[in-house]
Order: sequence, then C-alpha cells, then structure tokens
Amino acid sequence: MQIDKVSEPQIAIRVSQYPTDNKCEFLLLGRSNVGKSSFINTLIERKNFARTSSKPGKTQTLNFYLVNDNFYLVDVPGYGFASVSKDKQKKFGIMIEDYIATRENLKHVFLLIDYRHKPTEDDILMYNFLKYYNLNVTIVATKYDKVTKNGRAKQDKLIKDALKLDDTINFLPWSTITKKGREEVLDIIAGYLK
Repeated sequence: MQIDKVSEPQIAIRVSQYPTDNKCEFLLLGRSNVGKSSFINTLIERKNFARTSSKPGKTQTLNFYLVNDNFYLVDVPGYGFASVSKDKQKKFGIMIEDYIATRENLKHVFLLIDYRHKPTEDDILMYNFLKYYNLNVTIVATKYDKVTKNGRAKQDKLIKDALKLDDTINFLPWSTITKKGREEVLDIIAGYLK
C-alpha cells in the first residue's frame, strides 16, 4: 500500500467529536514512551508528522489521522507512567474505554509494547481488556533492533508467556530504523479496506 496523503489529525475527547464519515479505523495503543508517534511516522513515511517527545504523556486526546482519504489511524494517550495526575489518567482511561466499547468503525488494534522489556502490568491489563471486547489485535514489538539477535528468542518467549499469546494472535517485530514490520502492518490494514 502506498501512502499518498495524510491529513492533520481530527481531535476528539468525546464521542460527539469522532469523525462521522464512516471510514475504517485502526487503533494504536501502548504505554507512554513505547514509540507510538515514531510508529505513525514510519508507517506513513513522514518525518515529524506525529510529534515525538522525550517527555512521556504528550498525547492527551484521541487523534484521528485520515490516511489516503480512506481510513483513520487513531492515536490515544499512552498508559503507564505519564507525568500526569491520577485524575487525568482516569479521564484518559474513560475516554479510551468509551471509544473501544462503542466504536463500530474500529476494525483492528495495534498494541505496541517495548520489545526490550517484559510486558508491564498495564500492558497485560490492556491486552486482556481488548480480548474482553473481542477485538482483533496485533502485538507490535517496538524497538526490536535494540535487542541482539542472540537475545531475541528469549524476548519472544518472555513476551508471549507474559501475555499468554497463542498462535492465533499476530506478534510483529517492529523497527522504526530498519522499517521492519511496516509492510505487514499495511497489509493488515489493506485487508480490511478491500
């Protein structure tokens, strides 16, 4: 799939602000600083389209990126140790849950986890939450290039065991440096657009 056009994100904090044009949507989830903005930029082949930040917790709204006038990438606030108050984290949680629970346009979820580490409690909770809603999920293991070839089998096992993944769940190594995983993600999206 060729990415020809990406629009500045439509921003929403409540259901009434979601896009109404009935296009397929693909949700990007992950803890703060897992690399969601870098994931978006690599996917759409734009350098700084989604703003990356060294300070976790920058995304505080639902951001709907319209791609090729055909589908949306939906970026939401990261979970975990963002430097925001407990009250704000709770609001983020409600905002994300409202979207997941009610959005019929949502076709697939890309759950980003940091390949270098064991999934956090938050990662496990989020994955179980998505399973509860029977959503189609791909686990995207970001920063794959940061683990040596010798260490990868161990990391694969660590992540799959922690999340209790079976062979039916897509597990995709991802690197913004080598673009590993990009074509596979685009193929998954393209499968829904036929």
